[in-house]
Amino acid sequence: MSLAASKDYSLLVVDDDPRIRQMLARYFEEEGYRVTGVADGTAMRAALAKGTFDAILLDLGLPGDDGLTLAREIRSTSDIPIVMLTGRGDVIDRIVGLEVGADDYIAKPFHLREVLARVRSVMRRRQVVAESPAKTEDRIIEFEGLTLDLGRRRLLDQARSEIELTTGEFEMLAVLASHPGRVFQRETLMDMTRGRNLEAYDRSIDAQIARLRKKIERDPKKPELVKSVRGVGYVFAGKGVKNP
Repeated sequence: MSLAASKDYSLLVVDDDPRIRQMLARYFEEEGYRVTGVADGTAMRAALAKGTFDAILLDLGLPGDDGLTLAREIRSTSDIPIVMLTGRGDVIDRIVGLEVGADDYIAKPFHLREVLARVRSVMRRRQVVAESPAKTEDRIIEFEGLTLDLGRRRLLDQARSEIELTTGEFEMLAVLASHPGRVFQRETLMDMTRGRNLEAYDRSIDAQIARLRKKIERDPKKPELVKSVRGVGYVFAGKGVKNP
């Protein structure tokens, strides 16, 4: 189904400002979306328990559990696209939002058309994965005793036990392992894993690489799989077999 036909898509808006909830609901409903608006984490959990949604617009500065806590909670059980809304100017908050599993962010005040474009973009990226199992289900990359299953989006160790990866960590490893020997600039990795260029926030790439190394390297302090290239970025140096 094309995202241009939005009548069957359901959006959950989580924001404690009723004016913003109403504004987003009105705009997205005019675009054909079904919209549910809630004010906090408790109401969000109740809404998720009652129904399914195709994307979530999640405010960072919520009362009680903040947006970062809720994004981490959502991502632990679901791959639903998350676009974070933030009124804060601190770059670190935005970086952390992406690191805990949000797919994108947009700062307040925002243009409604831009919010729509961001939501469509993250939904489209997830839809590509969901709608092409025949092309991805047999794509396996094996290296250093590990098995990266691109179709089922999981990483297995030698004992065939799953190594838990966040969405961002999986996408980062998938890009690197699919192009062994290629040196990637931080900006390129951000663009390929997030679908947009966030060159101002390339520190989040370094943090994500550090976490990934802790999960796949024998010695994260002396990485053999994901190596740094001084002044440039990163390269995947693992040797293995790629099954297209």
